[in-house]
Amino acid sequence: MRDTVASTRSGSGLGSKDGARDGSGDVGGSTPSAGVLDDINKSIVEELQQDGRRTYGSIATAVGLSEAAVRQRVQKMRDAGVMQIVAVTDPLQVGFRSQAMVGVRADGDAREVADRLAAIDAIDYVVMVTGSYDILVELVCEDEDRLLDLINGVIRQTPGVRDTEIFMYLKLKKQTYTWGTR
Repeated sequence: MRDTVASTRSGSGLGSKDGARDGSGDVGGSTPSAGVLDDINKSIVEELQQDGRRTYGSIATAVGLSEAAVRQRVQKMRDAGVMQIVAVTDPLQVGFRSQAMVGVRADGDAREVADRLAAIDAIDYVVMVTGSYDILVELVCEDEDRLLDLINGVIRQTPGVRDTEIFMYLKLKKQTYTWGTR
């Protein structure tokens, strides 16, 4: 297993599988909305991105707050979907031999198609893009048979999916979540 990290993807609404946010507002001291982090929350996220196993006490020392305050801020950010704390693994080492990015061209409203794809539990990542495709979908599967089932039996059968192009992953060379905050 690789290190545990605090993962934040700007605009993705991570924190729940369907990308929903609870809209609760405040995620830090006096931050007015869940989409804006104050400097202390940014520092907390950056500390967790370096090592998601860090104790609240060590983070508190680094950012100048009490341990309880850090714990509360982390929980508020998690609840608001700003971040999630997960174990990041190498898929090959945990039994997922087939990985692919799927370029999807949509008919009609691409947002609706992306929502339908995001609702499928077996799909790990859905992002709307510009360029040759409307949507990119990432699949991580046990084997090629499961990958084929997902592509032909699920993705291509999803209403609004016009066509797909599959990009099989040959080797994972880099995966990092330490991009910091802005």
